[in-house]
Amino acid sequence: MGEWQKSGWRERPRVQMPDYTDRDALGAVEAKLSKYPPLVFAGEARRLKAELGAAAQGKAFLLQGGDCAESFAEFSGDNIRDTFKVMLQMAMVLTYGAKVPVVKVGRMAGQFAKPRSAPTEVKGDQELPSYRGDIVNELDFTPGARIPDPARMLQAYTQSAATLNLLRAFSTGGFADVHHVHSWTLGFTERDEAERYRDMAERIQDTIDFMAAAGMTADTSHELSTVDFYTSHEALLLEYEEALTRVDSTSGRWVAGSGHMIWIGDRTRQPDGAHVEFCRGVLNPIGLKCGPTTTAEDLKVLMAKLNPDNEAGRLTLIARFGAGSVGEHLPRLIKAVREEGANVLWSCDPMHGNTIKAASGYKTRPFESVLREVQEFFAVHKSEGTIPGGVHFEMTGQDVTECTGGVRAVSDEDLSDRYHTACDPRLNASQSLELAFLVAEELSSRRAEALATAV
Repeated sequence: MGEWQKSGWRERPRVQMPDYTDRDALGAVEAKLSKYPPLVFAGEARRLKAELGAAAQGKAFLLQGGDCAESFAEFSGDNIRDTFKVMLQMAMVLTYGAKVPVVKVGRMAGQFAKPRSAPTEVKGDQELPSYRGDIVNELDFTPGARIPDPARMLQAYTQSAATLNLLRAFSTGGFADVHHVHSWTLGFTERDEAERYRDMAERIQDTIDFMAAAGMTADTSHELSTVDFYTSHEALLLEYEEALTRVDSTSGRWVAGSGHMIWIGDRTRQPDGAHVEFCRGVLNPIGLKCGPTTTAEDLKVLMAKLNPDNEAGRLTLIARFGAGSVGEHLPRLIKAVREEGANVLWSCDPMHGNTIKAASGYKTRPFESVLREVQEFFAVHKSEGTIPGGVHFEMTGQDVTECTGGVRAVSDEDLSDRYHTACDPRLNASQSLELAFLVAEELSSRRAEALATAV
């Protein structure tokens, strides 16, 4: 494949990327970004890789979640806090169910660019370039707003830096205290409609009480008051990614300084394409979305390119097929992984294959379909004897009405109440936590079966 260079992607076919009309302005922004400090550091990426390697062996579990696409307009400390809070609650419930550490990775501090199904959008008699995320252009449907503006990369960097600063403070400043986190969860289970989850919540409380009686409190145990929290995003806008790529002084290898983990989408995974070329050369953990059109042969080529040393924790395969289709596609990809002896972490993205248009006209995702795909993912891995190592959700800590169903029973008619997403519908705080309880039940059942088999 030849020696890798961080600009080598420019010689490969590119898709889902904007064509900037002002090349001088683009060059100036890239030059400025290349002098900015990286947002994350190589040691953090290596630590995440080690934790993902443990998840691939069933010794940990990956929880990856956050916004479909981060917004400049919706940016606030409260929104960051609320999403982080819900992810902590989800992680605690999953930890109890799986009895292993949960690796917490946010779709935050960099998830600004979005692939689109078509290059243009039509409203009435007007056709304009598609909205590609706030890092590229604006959502407003006007000719000026849809022109790609390279200066928006600088705003994305600034917002990402501020987000990371707050996340690091929350992670280590007492906000993540296990007692606080569980008290929030108990508030959810006190609702009548969440009664089925109350027993697990009470068992978690009993465990916390036992640890306190044994002298393990937030005051005596660092692990009970702090968490490791990582960031991730789709590495879609490669000018931005290249500008923030640095040499790791410890190993001499290149590291993507834009986020701890980056992933390649289902639309940009061409084996000879620009996105694969860029991602193969950085030391960060890499995610690869696998959809219904992913062939076994392409997957084998991609695994060889993205993880030539078969390194543990390097490559996460994020399955996204749609409810009812997992059994058709996942087994053949598991077979391809086995044939290559590839070291991968399997994660389930039950969001992207379950998007529908509601009768009200809103794009939505039924909670029941999201849950069904997760259940099918676990079922296939059980039958194949492989490890379901994680889940990947588009979610928010806000009380939005974008996905139907759940204990709050969001209906089609409710979607217009608080539909705030700029792109795809997200699970709200209640739906996210409910899904965590249901996944925890799957993990607990799987663990019980494994113990019974061992005996």
